[in-house]
Amino acid sequence: MSSLKLAAAKEGILVREFDERPWGTYEVLEQKSGYKVKVLEVKPGARLSLQRHSRRGEHWVVVEGVADVVCGDRELRLQKGEHIHIPPETNHRLGNSGNVRLAIIEVQLGDYLGEDDIVRLADDYQRIE
Repeated sequence: MSSLKLAAAKEGILVREFDERPWGTYEVLEQKSGYKVKVLEVKPGARLSLQRHSRRGEHWVVVEGVADVVCGDRELRLQKGEHIHIPPETNHRLGNSGNVRLAIIEVQLGDYLGEDDIVRLADDYQRIE
């Protein structure tokens, strides 16, 4: 744990995990054994990598904007209030081809929820190893 998080914990301040990525940002809202809840904000014109996870599934709910979704062999456009479940080992991608910010709530379910449980199959930001 970082010294900043330790100091905040001593003061009783909640510090949420937050990260900025080339496509936008995510913030962890809640994490317990077996699940993690995030808000993802995707910049206009940006998209995440085409990816899959071996130990978790994900459920996405659009709360702002329109989501371009690849889930297996399906390509969908989800509006505010619509949702999709992505099973483990399913190739998937989230994108925002619109002119306004896209925000989704992502619920991860599985026995391991680390950010390293990812296989990138295609990536606009050259992050494939």
